[in-house]
Amino acid sequence: MSEALDHSASRSPEGRLAALRAHLKTAGVDGCVVPRGDEYQGEFVAPYAERLAWLTDFTGSAGLAAVLSDKAALFIDGRYTLQVRDQADENLYAFKNIPDESLSQWLRETLAAGQKLGFDPHLHTPDQIKKYRGACEKVGAELVALPSNPIDAVWADQPERPCAPIKVHPISLAGQSHQSKREQIAESLSKEDHDALLITALDSLCWLFNVRGADVEHTPLVLASALLFTDGRAVLFVDQGKVTDDVVTHLGSDVTVNPADGLGAAIDALDKTVKTIAVDKATVSQWAADRLEAADLTVVSIEDPCSLPKACKNETEINGIRAAHVRDGAALTQFLAWLDQEAPSGALTEMTAADQLERFRRRDNMLQGLSFPTISGAGANGAIVHYRATPETDAAITGDMLFLVDSGGQYLDGTTDVTRTVAIGTPTKEQRRRFTQVLKGHIALADARFPEGTAGGQLDAFARSALWADGVDYDHGTGHGVGAYLGVHEGPQRISKASLGPPLKVGMVVSNEPGYYKTDEFGIRIENLVAVREGAAPDGAEKPLFEFETLTLAPIDLRLVDTGLLTHSEKEWLNAYHTQVRDTLSPLVGEEIAPWLAEATRAI
Repeated sequence: MSEALDHSASRSPEGRLAALRAHLKTAGVDGCVVPRGDEYQGEFVAPYAERLAWLTDFTGSAGLAAVLSDKAALFIDGRYTLQVRDQADENLYAFKNIPDESLSQWLRETLAAGQKLGFDPHLHTPDQIKKYRGACEKVGAELVALPSNPIDAVWADQPERPCAPIKVHPISLAGQSHQSKREQIAESLSKEDHDALLITALDSLCWLFNVRGADVEHTPLVLASALLFTDGRAVLFVDQGKVTDDVVTHLGSDVTVNPADGLGAAIDALDKTVKTIAVDKATVSQWAADRLEAADLTVVSIEDPCSLPKACKNETEINGIRAAHVRDGAALTQFLAWLDQEAPSGALTEMTAADQLERFRRRDNMLQGLSFPTISGAGANGAIVHYRATPETDAAITGDMLFLVDSGGQYLDGTTDVTRTVAIGTPTKEQRRRFTQVLKGHIALADARFPEGTAGGQLDAFARSALWADGVDYDHGTGHGVGAYLGVHEGPQRISKASLGPPLKVGMVVSNEPGYYKTDEFGIRIENLVAVREGAAPDGAEKPLFEFETLTLAPIDLRLVDTGLLTHSEKEWLNAYHTQVRDTLSPLVGEEIAPWLAEATRAI
């Protein structure tokens, strides 16, 4: 089939896969890799870059496919083992669970000598390509960079690239000027003898220049890249139609704005004094790395130098995040009261509940959108960690069940992420026991005090110990970093048994979200965001002590708490938390909701 293929046949999953295979044949390769990510390796991507979803119908936020002429595989991690079976066709794709079955392993087992595997160099990092190339070479196959993306060639109605205008993020919310930030990062480059930095992580770029955008759903990002030099000057590569006069004034004379596709030409034209360029190894593309090396530049792969200062929020940012959580907590509390009133009717579904929660949030004029698609899981759907209700799966909220809602908002002054699990009808003894064990873990982490230099991974067991005592656990991490009106998932901090991560520092915001999931029955998760702050050190302390400030304010369902499983100190924590929730939110939720809130936060 030629380039002018019949796109009408590519509407079905089988037709799309056949169209891709036909194009690959004309391109002279035997297969290709289709990642979920875009050119910037971000979690959320614009509609034009949802190539994996278009091809496979799988809509998870991580994954990739490998397509050969007679075989195809879809690689997902543990979060999506149930979702992938609901969305993708197992007759077309073999489902592979990462890390048990990697793409490299599959390539070694599947490719034949002499075959060529294509890839789009804009969509992969050098580290990824090194692994794939090694796997190909082991079996005598070849990994080939394609001149254009093969999905784009067969996706007839592919959306246009976004063109939303850039917005200035004022210093009243940022707390630090972009000039100061650029000087700070430039100084760190000089200390390492780097002449320049290529910035490809979108959240780092928005943080550095104090700008926000609307190019990607759920995160206020601008699709762009930048070069930063050791004197603080920078070149921003972005669609110039997004750049208003206000943005030009904001950026000032030390920031030059070039077209989005001008990075290659700018690399070729760099001053000869620029010899060493640092790149973020997590987000730089193979294309960019190749272009830099072709220009005879020394490329140094490093950890993003913006990542740590971005993670350590200043006092202005923390104050904004606190304020956002108060308003967000009022909206969530109004929703929980509404749910209590409406659920007994049996008329609610997962999607109607999620829509109503969004309506409560949208009463706040500082809300810019949701921070991720709301996870609204009734009964067995609550056991799917990253479940997203669709018209086909939209379950009723009725009878005796647990309902899990994980949601958040993007406010001008902060990003929120909160999960509550509530009882619909009468919970079982098992559900109350598991909920209380999750709560015990949540309290243990929230109440932790730890010396300076402690990594998040060292605290992970605090949240799991009560579950471990019963021989149960959960497979996801306990905590992820959260941005300041930026990404709802932000590094480098994390709380996970998978890796230690960097030491926690004052100003870092991280989630506290232990859970428990019984497949085909119910799911439980209790999530608050917390901020690292200095704690009072006792006499004789040899190192500074840190602790967590809980930011999220919303009732925890007492109907699911087995008080006999709580210690005295755990009861004290829960009562103190609920007192703070009640005292802070009662003036905001209205007279009709205040009595419900008082009962929901009563002392135990």
